[in-house]
Amino acid sequence: MARLELRNLHAQVAEGGEKILDGVDLEVRSGEIHALMGPNGSGKSTTAKVIAGHPAYEVTDGEVLVHLDEEEFEDIEIPEDMRTVNLLDLEPNERAALGVFLGFQYPAEIEGVTMVNFLRTALNAKLEEREELFEDDEGEEAEADADDEDAGYDTSPMEGDVEEGDVGVAEFQEIMAEKMDQLDMDTEFAQRYLNAGFSGGEKKQNEVLQAAILEPSIAVLDEIDSGLDIDRLQDVSNGINALRDEQGAGILQITHYQRILDYVEPDHVHVMLDGKIAKSGGAELAHQLEDEGYDWVREEAYETA
Repeated sequence: MARLELRNLHAQVAEGGEKILDGVDLEVRSGEIHALMGPNGSGKSTTAKVIAGHPAYEVTDGEVLVHLDEEEFEDIEIPEDMRTVNLLDLEPNERAALGVFLGFQYPAEIEGVTMVNFLRTALNAKLEEREELFEDDEGEEAEADADDEDAGYDTSPMEGDVEEGDVGVAEFQEIMAEKMDQLDMDTEFAQRYLNAGFSGGEKKQNEVLQAAILEPSIAVLDEIDSGLDIDRLQDVSNGINALRDEQGAGILQITHYQRILDYVEPDHVHVMLDGKIAKSGGAELAHQLEDEGYDWVREEAYETA
């Protein structure tokens, strides 16, 4: 079981220095679903981006720790001194290799890169990066990687060899077909360019498909429910539940609304106000927020401050 732990996390906008996060404490374990709710501008999306290592934000204090369990990595022995890692010391691709996934609120469209090539390249890159991280006891490979920092992955979606990587074409096609069936996606999507011409719902479905294929320990899903009609909402919800139930992933679900939580029942609900967690509770808290809004949480938080 892996565990993501945010300790007293403070962050600001890198350009301009506007303070956004003001001491976030949060813990998500594999197999748990957490809902992070709050009004616009409270810091929810910034929290997701800081976890993933977005360069637009600068962390000024605190830690983002991932505690790893050997069972998460069947084929790799994790050195004892790497079973707890501060993600803030790692590049975004290294964080992903350790099993942290970010589903975007506004997924990018990339013409010329088919979904099947993109996803196989992403999976092979993750496996390659993970192997290098844990085999790098003497730091020699890290030094070599630093020298080659600008070279990028050998299996770039734009330039990579389709036969390269741990997961071959035939094996990957089986994996992808299984995951797409799980999400009730038409297999023709595999040959379309990444998100190009996709509806809002299809893009969000694709984000969950990426998570299903990359099999993260912790998936942070930033407003995955925005722009979904009821049918897509159910499809996406089924995919999120499968991430937890069949793959054992921990889910941090950022959302404004109760409606997705009718299908993806959270174990824990957190309310973020002014850059920090103001209140936490069970699934009933989301229902109370739906009925009463956030003002009562703010009043309660300031009364106890």
